[in-house]
This record gives sequence, structure tokens and C-alpha cells, in this order.
Amino acid sequence: MDLTIIQIILVIIIAFLAGMEGILDEFHFHQPIIACTLIGLVTGNLGPSLILGGTLQMIALGWANIGAAVAPDAALASVASAIILVLSGQGEAGVSSAIAIAVPLAVAGLLLTIIVRTIATGLVHLMDAAAKEGKIRTIEFWHIIAIIMQGLRIAIPAALIIAIGARPVRNLLESMPTWLTDGLAIGGGMVVAVGYAMVINMMATKEVWPFFAIGFVLATITEITLMGLGIIGVSLAFIYLALSKQGGSGNGGNGNTGDPIGDIIDSY
Repeated sequence: MDLTIIQIILVIIIAFLAGMEGILDEFHFHQPIIACTLIGLVTGNLGPSLILGGTLQMIALGWANIGAAVAPDAALASVASAIILVLSGQGEAGVSSAIAIAVPLAVAGLLLTIIVRTIATGLVHLMDAAAKEGKIRTIEFWHIIAIIMQGLRIAIPAALIIAIGARPVRNLLESMPTWLTDGLAIGGGMVVAVGYAMVINMMATKEVWPFFAIGFVLATITEITLMGLGIIGVSLAFIYLALSKQGGSGNGGNGNTGDPIGDIIDSY
């Protein structure tokens, strides 16, 4: 699929916003479900891009910056894989290959993130020097430059992928043998499961497990629509909040206040 000039500009703008939001984290343009959906919307491939974004979102749930450890770059993985999916012209058939490509792209994005943050460290020293002299405008200038660098970190690779063109990308994907694409699809599904398992491991408590089990069983009932599952999920959340208010040692909770995180903090 060939993109028009307007579509290319819009895709690069989305990529730029996704890069900035990877740091700002205000409007969540860097989240796969949003970045892929927006790219699919401006390129006329909303359905396949939405499927790609939803699948990548499950993978990215387990990615988090912890201490000095930087998580794989979800923004670059989302934007680049969505562009490759659109350029391939394969529609939903190319989602599996795009997902498989997204994981190494996320690792490459991690390297770009480290480079940009290293450069930004030098800008911090410039801002410190400006702060000593009371130059607020200079501080704001370097702050904006640092944010723009984060946007260019995603926008430039996105532009390069578009510049390569649809034909080389399509030839690359079509040249992949069936055993490789099937293997990548299986591997991508395993990565989704691992990412979701990491999230469960972080939030798993004896108070939450019953709700997870109920939701897991309800999700297997095909007659229930997504809207129905959403209503059930909200209802279970209200039930959990109501039960948490009834916790406490005075209510037979054996010192459990109904707030798992609070209980952990109080035990120290």
C-alpha cells in the first residue's frame, strides 16, 4: 500500500507525539492500542491496526521502568510495526508478522532511549548552569529541546521505514517461509502470555485472586459480549471496593484492612 503525502505527514506526527508521550505520559499516545489505532485510522487500515495494537498492548502490560532498569520501547514497537503492517498491504493476515517484528523493534528502541537520555543528561547540566544565573527562558528552551529529542527518537525511524517504500517491505514479508511466520505467530502469542503473567504476578493477592478467577471463567463464555464483560468488570470492582471498606481487625479481618498495599507498608 502506498501512502499519500498527507497520510505520511499524519503518521510522522503521530510517531512524534508517541515519542514525547513516552516521557510525558499524559495522553498515552505511546501506548500500543492508541498509537496503532491512530496510524490505522489515518491510513485507512483501522481494523488490522486495532488488532495489532490490542495484541501489543497485552505484551506491553509487563513492561515497566523499575529503578535504573529501562523497559523495552513500546512507542517504537507500536509505531514501526503498525507502519510495516500498513505498507505490507496484507491486512489482518500480516498482524502475526508485525507482532513478531515488534519485539526486536522494542529492544532497538531501548537502545535509542538510552542514547537520547544520555544526551539529555548533558542538557540538564546546561539547565543547572542557567538556573544559577536565573535564566528561566533558557531552562524552558533546553527542556523543550529535550522533549523534542524524545519525539524525534520515534519520528525519524518512522520516516525511514516509510521512505523504504511498500514494495521492499512487502517483498520481505512475503519472502518469509510459512514455518517461520507460523513460528513467529506462536512466539508472539507466548510473549503476550508472559507479559500478562508478569502483570498478574505484580498484582496477585489473596483479595484479588477470586475476582480474577471469576473474570477468567466469564471470558470463556462466548455468548457474553465485550460490553457485557465490561459491565461485569465494573460491577466486580465496586464489589471489591465495598468489601475493602469492611476490612480491619475489628471486623474479623485479623489485622487486614482490605488494602493489600497498605497492609504491606504497615508491616514494615
